[in-house]
Amino acid sequence: MADAKLSAASPLAHVSPHPMANPGYGKRAAPGQLPRTRNDFAHLPPREAAIAAYLDRLPDGTDISVKTLAKQLPYGQCALRTALNRIQQAGHLRRGRERMATASGESRWITRTWFTRTARDDGWWATFTRGDVPEESADPERARAATRSRAHVLLAALGRTAPVLSLSAADCARLAPLVEEWFARGATEETLTAALTAGLPTPVHSPAALLRRRLTDKLPPEPPVPRPPRRMLECAKCGLPGRSESLPGGLCGGCRGECGPAHPPAPVPTSTVHAHAAGIRAAMSRRHPERTAASR
Repeated sequence: MADAKLSAASPLAHVSPHPMANPGYGKRAAPGQLPRTRNDFAHLPPREAAIAAYLDRLPDGTDISVKTLAKQLPYGQCALRTALNRIQQAGHLRRGRERMATASGESRWITRTWFTRTARDDGWWATFTRGDVPEESADPERARAATRSRAHVLLAALGRTAPVLSLSAADCARLAPLVEEWFARGATEETLTAALTAGLPTPVHSPAALLRRRLTDKLPPEPPVPRPPRRMLECAKCGLPGRSESLPGGLCGGCRGECGPAHPPAPVPTSTVHAHAAGIRAAMSRRHPERTAASR
């Protein structure tokens, strides 16, 4: 019944928007997901599949805590907690923390909940935790074609800015790879146009040769390689942080029942230790009063 209700109230037909989490928290879409299909969650039980499909269509930053989901979906908190754990074990979800830089230049650990419609195994999540998985997975051929088009348009437009730099279509095609390299290093159209048109000699005998020389000699340095983000995963049940290899299926060994209790025993209070020691001393004084008197 609940699954039928959820199907009828699909995310596309949801009347009120799903609540957002505090800035920096909430759902985070994992990179490299395949295009959405009707069978993305067919391997899950009906309830888990319906919830996963709902989560998949929520934008980044939405609050997907159990308490908030219980207010939006026709399930109780216990049922949702169980369903989310199963979704996690299937490789669609992981909980953890990520170290982020603040506007003031400081850094702090942010709680994250990563979701992917494309199921991932523990090895992929370990790679993601190390920062080896790219944040975006754009189609390389499409991105490369867009860069070529952008470079060609800029070269063809130079003649309007400086008529002496008018180029033929063949010249634009030959110079476009050099312009692409500028774009790859973070240059903007404005930066490129200024570098190519400023201080032109008089006359310009060969605009293509001049532009090739400038594109080569003034090429900006490569941008620094960004440091991979620092991430750690946490056990979905007890919140114990650990390496991805020690959290198969998103659960630590204790919560899987493999290595004793999930939580270590709480430390004994100091007052309890002192009281126990005083009891031992009192028992000894009753058994050996002569030793107690001698010690005094």
